[in-house]
Order: sequence, then C-alpha cells, then structure tokens
Amino acid sequence: MCESCEAGGNRAFSKNNSNQDRLPDGEEKLLLGRREFLTSTGLAGAAAVWSQAAWVEAAASEGEKPLLPPKEKKPARIWTVFLYPPEEVVLAGQMEDSWAKHQWFTWPGGQFQYAEQQKKFAHQIEQLSQQLGLEMTIRPEPIYQKAKLEEFIAQAKDAGLDAVLVVNFYNTLSGAAYRIATEAAPTAIVYHALGANHQLPPEPLRKSEGFYYIHSIENFPEIERGLRAVHARKMLAQSRLLRIAGGVRQMTQDVEKTLGVEIVAIPAEEFNAAFDAIEATPAIQQEAMAFKKQAERVMDVADEAFVDAIRAHHAVRRMIQRYGADAITIQCLMLKHRKPCYSFAWHNGQLFPCGCENHLDPTLTLMLGRWLLDRAGFQHNPEFDTSENLYFGAHCTCAWKLHGPEGPSQKFMVRPFFHQLPKTPALDVEWKPGEPVLLVRYNVGKDSLCCWRGKVVSSPGCPPTGGCATRVLVELEGLDDVCQAYAGPHPVFFCGDRGDARRFKAFARMYRLSWIGNV
Repeated sequence: MCESCEAGGNRAFSKNNSNQDRLPDGEEKLLLGRREFLTSTGLAGAAAVWSQAAWVEAAASEGEKPLLPPKEKKPARIWTVFLYPPEEVVLAGQMEDSWAKHQWFTWPGGQFQYAEQQKKFAHQIEQLSQQLGLEMTIRPEPIYQKAKLEEFIAQAKDAGLDAVLVVNFYNTLSGAAYRIATEAAPTAIVYHALGANHQLPPEPLRKSEGFYYIHSIENFPEIERGLRAVHARKMLAQSRLLRIAGGVRQMTQDVEKTLGVEIVAIPAEEFNAAFDAIEATPAIQQEAMAFKKQAERVMDVADEAFVDAIRAHHAVRRMIQRYGADAITIQCLMLKHRKPCYSFAWHNGQLFPCGCENHLDPTLTLMLGRWLLDRAGFQHNPEFDTSENLYFGAHCTCAWKLHGPEGPSQKFMVRPFFHQLPKTPALDVEWKPGEPVLLVRYNVGKDSLCCWRGKVVSSPGCPPTGGCATRVLVELEGLDDVCQAYAGPHPVFFCGDRGDARRFKAFARMYRLSWIGNV
C-alpha cells in the first residue's frame, strides 16, 4: 500500500452498517435518488466487454438519470499521403531535385515498382484502420512537386486532423516528409522505406519529437503501433475519469492537459451512501456465491464478506453510470467492509480501468494501456530482491483476465485484505512463469512515460513473502541494479512483449513524452 496516499480526508470511510456517518439532511436524497439499485446481473455475462452505454440505459430504466452523460467517442481522423515521382517524370528530367538534369533515379532506384508498392501499403493501411476504427483518407496521387506539397499541408491544416501518415518512397523527398510531419497535423507517422534513403537516415526525421519515424522493410506492425497511438490519444481525450475521495466536498471538473482526460472528483460520502442503499438481497447473495465458486481456494473469508464485495461492486457501477465515467479511482484504503477490490479486479479485466487509492498516475496508466494493448493492467507497489536482482510487485486488485475479456483466465484464490479488518476478499492471482511483462508508469505533470521489459519468475506464496494479496516476482532485462526501475509508487504491470512495448514508445514519441526504460 502507498502510505503517502492515505492522507487527505478518510473520515468518510468509517464503517457504517446503521445511520452513522450519514450525509446532512436533504443531501442524501439528492445524491441517491431512489434507494433501490440495479438488479444483479450475476457473473454469467462477465465474458462480454463491459458496456457503459448499456449500464446508462439500464439506470435510466430504473428511474435515475445520469448526472453527467457519457462522453461521445468519435474516431481519430487521419490522412495518408505517398511521396514519390512517377517513372515518366524522372525519365523526362522533370523531377524537382538536383538529379533531374541527369534523368536520374535516386534511391530506391528505377526498379522499385512505386505504384505497386503504394497499392500494397494502401491496402494494409485500410485494413489496419478498419480494425482500429479510424477514419482514414488515403490520397490516391503521390506528391513530388513543391506546389502540391504546400497545397496538401494547407488542406490538412484546414481539415483539423488528428494525425497524418506519410509514406516516403524517395530519397530526395525526405525534406517533404519532415515538413508534412511537423506542419500538417498535431502529430504524424512517417514511414520511410528501407533502401529509399542514402546512408544515414535524415537526422531531423530520426531525432525530432512529435511524430513517429519508421525506417524499415514493409514493417506494417510498426505502422499499426503508430496508428494505435493516435487512436489511444483520441479515445483518452474523449474519456472521463471519476475520482472519489474523502477530502472532496462537492463535484469538481478538470482536464489532464497531456492526455486530455476529463477528471471529475466527487465526495466519498456519495459512494458510501450508494453502498449502504444496496441490500443483501437473494440475488446479491447468489452473485456473491458465484464469485466465491470461481476461486481455486478461499482462505478465511466469510460469506458475509463476499456479499459486501458484491454490494461494493454494484456501488461502483452506480457511480460509473451516474457520472458517465470511462474509468474510476477511489480513496479506498479505509473503506473497511466497503472496499471494492473484487469490483476493480472484475472491471479491469473487462477493459474498464479502475485505479486504487485515488492515485491519478496509475489510473491514467491503466487507461493508456487499455487503449494501446486492449488488456488489463495490475497496479501494484514495488519491492526489490537486491540479492537476486529481481523486481517484486504486490497489491490487492489484480484482474484474473490479464489478456483481454476473451482471453484465458488466471487461476486465483481469495484471501483477506492484508492490512486492515474486517477480512474483506482480495484476489491472489497466479501469474504464469516465463510470461513476458511490461512495467509501465505515466507520470502526471512530468510528461514522462516509463516502460521496462521483463518476464515473470513466479508468483511467490505468502509466507515467505508478504506485501499484499497478489504477488509477482519479475526479472527485468538489462539492469545491473533492479532498483534503477523504481519510478514511484503504483506502477502497472501489463502482459506484453517487445512489440507491445513499442506501442508505448510510439505514443511517447508522438505526444512528446520523455521516455524512460529499457526498450
């Protein structure tokens, strides 16, 4: 647990099974509306991705209107342009470069089959755009003239695009590629075919920030990483993160400037009241026992605690639909019987990011990973085996769906929360030895993104290790001192390999984040 995160108005989280700690007269009715909650949906539908729109509709049918409507999600708009001269232009000496008087093909030469390459790339880009849900426009005519370059840049600026994708097939058009990348849109992907450059790649393309430069052989996975980064940034800028904290007295709204996420903060009392309004009905009890049956083993957790976990789960969902949220974080350490550990594990597995302890950095990291990887992340606190040079992470809200909602389930047992009575259920999730993982942390206010690659060694038992419910031991690559990977409390583990790590790197380059790690 992050003890420094515990400060800040936890008074609202004292145990409440009766009327103590109620809100002032009149406010409770305003916050809650009707006392009944949505009927239990059970765990049968957990295989499908959680749908915010469906929950808002269900809430409306129960007679409660959302206080904030969900944010509309529009696709990212991207234009693709190809750079190369037609063969007849070069042979006629009409190419606008220093080689024109010689009717000379600079690299890649006259046998590159430019038009056929464009068709291949256009087809692949269309496929990738459809898979990601992008609004892609591919310019059919290549650009090779200065006047057409100026015209394209002006049109792209007027269109208000999210990004441009430049595919450069010609050495002397690298300067045009740089101009488009830096002038036409907020960010860009520049694909420079290998062999379409002479000696060192141009330094402005190689080293400049604000776009993703790819110099490779038909590397469509790299293009996909760039496109996915644009998609992720667009979705984040149309997302709302709900923060619930004891120190908040009324709803506030703000925007995190780098990712563009709207942040809404509300008082803890509202979550408390929502929980207390949910009765332990037969349906709630049935849902609790269905959760219990999924565990490989249950250690010292009473059935009543499982019921409270489901009540907290429904309270979380009520907060989500009421505020049209796309992610949530709660100041949860002192919630006692109201702790949402199970709900956060479930929601994260369904690609709805939930961050512990009202901590903004890891919650935004979870949101970033949701769109870049389509996978759950495991927010944790770090420890370090300095003898064996191994990284150790532990926390209480690990999803058992670590490879997406349709992926395999990890085995888990249920054991009590480690730090405080009552004995509320927390998941002890087993990670697969040898699994490639990424250690990631986005740092709010510092415009930096950390990412280290590694692999799982084991999920050590407790004892002999301690910490919290889920524990993972990881070997990080290329670090002489594992403590060099410390980036502060609550980084996030994602299952992912080198290619997945490059998605984060593409995002960092395109949106001007300083990059820290071993990728």
